[in-house]
Amino acid sequence: MIDRQRARAILAKHVGGETLLRHSETVEAAMRHLAARYGGDPDEWGAVGLLHDIDFERYPHEHCAHVRELLGAEGLPESWLRAIESHGYGIVNQVKPETDMEKALYAVDELTGLVAATAVMRPSRSVLDLEPKSVMKKWKTPAFAAGCDRNVIARGAEMLGLEVGELVAETIAGMRKAAEALGLAGTPSA
Repeated sequence: MIDRQRARAILAKHVGGETLLRHSETVEAAMRHLAARYGGDPDEWGAVGLLHDIDFERYPHEHCAHVRELLGAEGLPESWLRAIESHGYGIVNQVKPETDMEKALYAVDELTGLVAATAVMRPSRSVLDLEPKSVMKKWKTPAFAAGCDRNVIARGAEMLGLEVGELVAETIAGMRKAAEALGLAGTPSA
């Protein structure tokens, strides 16, 4: 098993942009939380979430196609490589999510962006007081966080056997656990 410190070191070799690093950590937080719901190992699910966009910065037009090349030599298990590849299902490849870990990654990759965007638009700029209904209200406005593919999120929720609102609530709960590190704990009052 590769621990978080090792996963962070691997990520740092391939990702330098602050935005992508923050996104990776946000997906990690959601995945750790969902692992508990689905009986998975939070460290394993978290590491997969942390490493899921390993090739995006270097190969944005070939995303998910270089996962094995970049991570295979790192000794990651096949299940991790497949999970990371599968988050591109129907977008950049046809590796269909099959396990709960794969389905969760597929679903929360896009959703964490929508949740974070909703949080920073609030007066508190925090995920700590964010309610699912606020995210669902923004969900209905396609122009808001337009880069977050709602169809992927809905398919992912369905794969997990959840309503979208339930997945939103679980994702918020996961992000709350790491709010400070993610910069989503709010702005200090003046």
